Amino acid sequence: MLPEHRGIRSFVLRQGRVSNAQRRAHETLLPLYGVAYAPAPLDLPALFARAAPVILEIGFGMGETTATLAAAHPDIDYLAIEVHTPGVGSLLKLIGEQRLGNIRIIQHDAIEVLQQMVPPDALAGVHVFFPDPWPKKRHHKRRLVQPPLIALLASRMAAGAYMHLATDWEEYAQQMLGVLAAEPSLVNTAQGFAPRPGDRPQTKFETRGLRLGHKVWDLVFRKR
Repeated sequence: MLPEHRGIRSFVLRQGRVSNAQRRAHETLLPLYGVAYAPAPLDLPALFARAAPVILEIGFGMGETTATLAAAHPDIDYLAIEVHTPGVGSLLKLIGEQRLGNIRIIQHDAIEVLQQMVPPDALAGVHVFFPDPWPKKRHHKRRLVQPPLIALLASRMAAGAYMHLATDWEEYAQQMLGVLAAEPSLVNTAQGFAPRPGDRPQTKFETRGLRLGHKVWDLVFRKR
């Protein structure tokens, strides 16, 4: 059983500046590519108007990685969750510019979406790239990657589906590795951390960090 919802929220809402372009995209394209939160399971083939593998992404930031992956894999559908309006507007702008029909966005807390909207055994993959590391020890309880969330995600994954996490914070990477390794339904695809998968786009944030000498740790697990 998950702990009280307040203790495992997938985000802390911060106010960010929304550009005019992001606002326009949010207003005009969210009705087309957005999915309103509702406490009822989604019919994913109906949502995307086809039967295809579905990858869930939690916290897509400004959406560059999501858009790049969707453009490179038109045979895969992407269900992307983000709460921050600037990021949602940014991804919607990319969807409109690149005419990406294989992305749907839910602007809501990922925990509630997983609990109420994503059916069991429905996902072909999960992406959690560069979640907030909450570096201060007293804030570690706010970190997204905790055993209850990983168990919930695993329950929504089909057998053989993968879970791919990445971070540039070494201590958080070690925590992630321990949490995923302790989930009995998952098995590591590597001995510890995985080599960076070639199809994971390198974000601007990551490129800047690498220039500064930061390292990045990838974890790729599969459901038994």
